[in-house]
Amino acid sequence: MKITPSKIFRIFECQRGKRTLILTENLVKGESLFEEELIKSEGKEYRVFDPSRSKLAATIIKGTPNTGIREGNSILYLGASHGYTPSFVSDMVGEKGVIFALDFAPRVMRDLVFLCEKRENMMPLFFDANHPEEYKDKIIHPVDIVYMDVSQREQAEIFLKNVEMFLKKGGYCLLAVKARSVDVTKSPGIVFDDVRQKLEKRLKIIDYRKLDPFEKDHAMFICKKD
Repeated sequence: MKITPSKIFRIFECQRGKRTLILTENLVKGESLFEEELIKSEGKEYRVFDPSRSKLAATIIKGTPNTGIREGNSILYLGASHGYTPSFVSDMVGEKGVIFALDFAPRVMRDLVFLCEKRENMMPLFFDANHPEEYKDKIIHPVDIVYMDVSQREQAEIFLKNVEMFLKKGGYCLLAVKARSVDVTKSPGIVFDDVRQKLEKRLKIIDYRKLDPFEKDHAMFICKKD
């Protein structure tokens, strides 16, 4: 199976029939904590990144030209959950990068802590993303990336608070929006337009992708802080 670099930094591709699989090079060889498929090629091991399980993977499959994520980046990941997508981001930033993986749900924190024990470039944080002042002393320097996947009504406002407090000038920030969590009475398109207007007041929007059919009524905004 031929594996080639994709246009997205630290993401690889291979063909399986008519399907294009996207992959990351496994930072912890032999470990498949989420039962993801491992593929070995030319002495390297790759993990299959499933777009039906990850909004970031869906964004890549949907054709985004740039996630902003680079090797060695520091990333504040809000809404890390059990750690599926953060584990692939861990592969992308590599050993020199660091991920502050934050979640406020006790039911997922045990899994997240276990994952961070396996991946030394990840640090678990048990805090509410709506109160960044409570964890500001845990993140000493401005980060390169803020990534948020939090299903709360005030998604854009929570995102912007964290971007303002933690993201360095010129840094990238990614917001996965779940329309039904914002307002079930409005169509997803109207919700996404409302979020866009809020973001554009403070950030430059680099890319925008609706994530259907992988994630119904979801969209990803990729922005940059001037």
